[in-house]
This record gives sequence, C-alpha cells and structure tokens, in this order.
Amino acid sequence: MMPNIASTQSSSRIHPLSLVIAVTIMLACTLYPPMMAAADGKVDHVLAAALFAAMSVGFVKGVGFVPRTLAWRWLFSGWTCFAALALAGWVKCLN
Repeated sequence: MMPNIASTQSSSRIHPLSLVIAVTIMLACTLYPPMMAAADGKVDHVLAAALFAAMSVGFVKGVGFVPRTLAWRWLFSGWTCFAALALAGWVKCLN
C-alpha cells in the first residue's frame, strides 16, 4: 500500500499553456544562451536553475502526467511553474 495517495485523481489531459511555456523556455535557452548570463558575462546559476525548473514542471504538467502522491502532485503543479518563472524574472531584474 502506498502512503500519501491522493483520494481524488485529476484527469490526465494535455495542458496547452504549460506546454507552451515549457517549449518557449526550451527554445529561448537553446537559441539565446546569453539570456542566462549575469551582467559580468558569467553564468547566473540561480536564473538557469529557475528557468530549467519551470521548463521541467511545464513539460510534466503540459503532457498531462498526474503523479499519485500529493507531494509530487504539488511539486509538478502549475503554481510551481509560476513560482519558478517569478523567481527567474526577479533574478533577471536584479542583474
């Protein structure tokens, strides 16, 4: 028996907004890597980590995967994607 199994299962369907966000981040980071650089030209690891976290969550949520446990379901939610994008925007504005 698995602990923390959610009592209600969400429907597993494609979420176009999450998928578009993930693909956009993927293309932007691939086509323009200096976007993840700090003002001095070195890699901004916090910005890159926030962008890649948002991209990962966007892909998982976007393709419709719904984890069984609540902790994983929360981790791969739209709110986590939004929080990672907000962190990335905040870090980019600080530089």
